[in-house]
Formats: sequence, structure tokens, C-alpha cells
Amino acid sequence: MGKRQVKSESDLKEIRLPEEGEMFGRVLKMLGGENVLIKCTDGVTRRGRIRGKLKRRVWIRDNDIVIIAPWDFNESEKGDIVWRFTLPQVEWLKDNDHIPKDF
Repeated sequence: MGKRQVKSESDLKEIRLPEEGEMFGRVLKMLGGENVLIKCTDGVTRRGRIRGKLKRRVWIRDNDIVIIAPWDFNESEKGDIVWRFTLPQVEWLKDNDHIPKDF
């Protein structure tokens, strides 16, 4: 087995924008396990769940900008975290008016 390659945040160039049914959100608080409290761009505070695909690969902290996909049946309360943005990516999103400057 080889060593695990650690990439710095500036090496990650791929940027994903929200698709239909997804929105930006800011992590307010880690609730434990796979649950986090997220303030979404539509003004609703939801409980987000870190998907299994991201759980061990991407570390999510307070004040991170993420893409959240609200659930179909509990849309105003819960959703899945689909993507986390790095600091350079957040600056790019703010410069190109995808998210507000004070978000």
C-alpha cells in the first residue's frame, strides 16, 4: 500500500454550482455524528446530514459554505450536504455574485 496523498485546499480546482433543488448554506453548528445545523440562502435553518460519500473524505467545520439538497418529504427541516467549498472557492463565488458578500 502506498502513502495517502494529502492535497492542500489551493490544489482543489473543481467548483460545483447548485443544480435544481439544491442551494447554498453556511454551517452554523456541528450537532454531533453526521448532523450539522445549516443556515440556507432561502432564510430557513435546516439540519443537514453529511452524506456517506463525503463523511470520511471531507471534513466540515463551522462557517463552511456547503451545497445542501433539501429532502423531498421534510423540505423545511432537513437536507443532505452534497458539497463543501474551500476558502479560495468561496472567494471566487463571492467575486462572481453567486453568493452575497455578507453570507
